[in-house]
Amino acid sequence: MGELTSGSDGSASSPPQALLERLKDYGQEDAFSLWDELSPEEKELLVKDIENLDLPRIDRIIRCSLRSQGLPAPTIEPVPETSVSSVEERTLEERERWWKMGLKAISEGKLAVLLLSGGQGTRLGSSDPKGCFNIGLPSGKSLFQLQAERILCVQRLAAQSVNEGSGGYVPIHWYIMTSPFTDDATRKYFESHKYFGLEADQVTFFQQGTIPCVSKDGRFVMETPYRVAKAPDGNGGVYSALKTSRLLEDMAMRGVRYLDCYGVDNALVRVADPTFLGYFIDKGVVAAAKVVRKAYPQEKVGVFVRRGKGGPLAVVEYSELDQSMACAINQETGRLRYCWSNVCLHMFTLDFLNQVANGLEKDSIYHLAEKKIPSIHGYTAGLKLEQFIFDAFTYAPSTALFEVIREEEFAPVKNANGSSFDTPDSARLLVLRLHTRWVVAAGGFLTHSVPLYATGVEISPLCSYAGENLEAICRGRTFHAPCEITF
Repeated sequence: MGELTSGSDGSASSPPQALLERLKDYGQEDAFSLWDELSPEEKELLVKDIENLDLPRIDRIIRCSLRSQGLPAPTIEPVPETSVSSVEERTLEERERWWKMGLKAISEGKLAVLLLSGGQGTRLGSSDPKGCFNIGLPSGKSLFQLQAERILCVQRLAAQSVNEGSGGYVPIHWYIMTSPFTDDATRKYFESHKYFGLEADQVTFFQQGTIPCVSKDGRFVMETPYRVAKAPDGNGGVYSALKTSRLLEDMAMRGVRYLDCYGVDNALVRVADPTFLGYFIDKGVVAAAKVVRKAYPQEKVGVFVRRGKGGPLAVVEYSELDQSMACAINQETGRLRYCWSNVCLHMFTLDFLNQVANGLEKDSIYHLAEKKIPSIHGYTAGLKLEQFIFDAFTYAPSTALFEVIREEEFAPVKNANGSSFDTPDSARLLVLRLHTRWVVAAGGFLTHSVPLYATGVEISPLCSYAGENLEAICRGRTFHAPCEITF
């Protein structure tokens, strides 16, 4: 640690010279501008804070990101039809073949699951990690529990598909990315719930990084006189976090070849979906994404596009797509030209993740978000630097898109109840309605005292992953909504 030189009263009179010189090299010496007003403890905290920053890396990120702002973006083209497996073109034979291929790979331990769970439920009115949130289902299960039980179910299906009745199964390893704000609470939550029936050693937690917030000209914003303001580096921080925590090696050591990546706040997420995995393996690509058809031109979702003629697929945020493009119609199909929405359900090969981690680090280009940042001058206008999970796609020589039905796989939980969309209430209804359709398809009946559109039944993920194997439980039986159906 840089030695503090002390004045006659025993307090450090000037900042450590070497550290100050390093800051000057990067134009960040203002971080020490209030040095003389700090107490000895605060001076020590400031020195530690600065010493913990990887200055050359941060400087490179700031410079590359600010410089890339002015560059013209490559022209955008619609995704070629050949890259997409749409719901209407898919045959039952294909779906069954992919399901079996996926289960086989899972039974061989080739799939791991990667959860992006750095966010707090702030917009939901909770400071807990989002995954702890209970959306009000009859079972009272949290998002984390629903996901854990879907993993348990797939493990069982995979084991049954290869060996009738011998009882052994290969655990699916679950990597969970937290942030400094959610790490401790997430670990404790899993421990206190005994990992929801999973083995403790099949779950690995790791933290995404943070990055200093900067002013428009790239200088650090000081949150307090002795601390640089920092923010999480976005869900795309997962790539550098996997690299620095050596988890890419860990995956390789476990024999993992494919990674299923998703965001925590989707109540209908099909974690470790065998059909998607089978499709991915069948196409022989390095990256894939599940997509839903955009509902209407102004919908606030990012869409997949092709960057430049013959270029890679990439995601464009809704704010970056101009009005005329958002509304453009493909004359042949009568559909939106840019219709494939990104819903943060991705599949990658492990080899490709290694390339992405190195590529993103080398290019060091982050998205700049203008935000009000808490600082010594109150809230000031500044920039947060973030990467997004979908930044990976521009590095992929081949990407396949797999259309899924929104009502079956996408129930986002983003805003508090009372908001107009993506609330716990709207997600709960999507789950109850889907499961009601499963029960009816399996020959069951429903009674209800509230109108059926406002209720339904919940099927435990331990009973059925995607509506399969329900006849024995449901046929000829009547259920009173709302209720949970377990074994």
